[in-house]
Amino acid sequence: MPSTLSYKGHRYPAEVIAHCVWLYFRFPLSYREVEELMLQRGVVVSYETVRRWTVKFGQDYANALRRRRPRPGDKWHLDEVFVNINGERKYLWRAVDQDGNVLDILVQNRRDKTAAARFFRKLLKKTGAVPRVVVTDKLRSYGAAHREVMPSVEHRSHKGLNNRAENSHQPTRQRERAMKGFRSVGAAQRFLAAFSGISPHFRTRRHLLTAPEHRLEMTIRFAIWDWITDTAGRLTAA
Repeated sequence: MPSTLSYKGHRYPAEVIAHCVWLYFRFPLSYREVEELMLQRGVVVSYETVRRWTVKFGQDYANALRRRRPRPGDKWHLDEVFVNINGERKYLWRAVDQDGNVLDILVQNRRDKTAAARFFRKLLKKTGAVPRVVVTDKLRSYGAAHREVMPSVEHRSHKGLNNRAENSHQPTRQRERAMKGFRSVGAAQRFLAAFSGISPHFRTRRHLLTAPEHRLEMTIRFAIWDWITDTAGRLTAA
């Protein structure tokens, strides 16, 4: 368990806190909608309390899930898309491996060489690994940053090769619409850092699985979630 995870001082049980955080990051729901869903289950909790729980526990849960994942693949796909934050255009940089696992995200003001190099360095530090191949679109900033930060790594620049990274932005776009945009760069970075760690855990490759296989896989993933949120023993005892 992550050393920072503690429910001490909270009057609600861990199961309620973890369930609210799961609802918020798993589905395109607002804090008020989570409040309503919990009320339907007989749990009275304010939307502001739900917001505080997502801020306090969301990143811890995401970090714990990431630590349980296997090492990233050796082929990384990088892409950037614009996001509107308070009417200003910012850029969301994202990296995934060949299996679609999110490696890191970063919200920045620009998409020039400096921004690309900063993302490369953050990515290498975060994963603790060096890829065999980096795949990007034809943005020239990638090439310049690649030659500076990781010149020994093969770089493939082709728009058609980078569909995996581009497709990985779809859940983020869905949440961005549901939230009616992000309020600040810091808020966007905090939300997306936790979201990219929690949401993919519950997104199986459903089209590749039979119904029984999908149910088994989801049962395993829910068990992992109960373990990292420290609710497994509590649920068993209940």
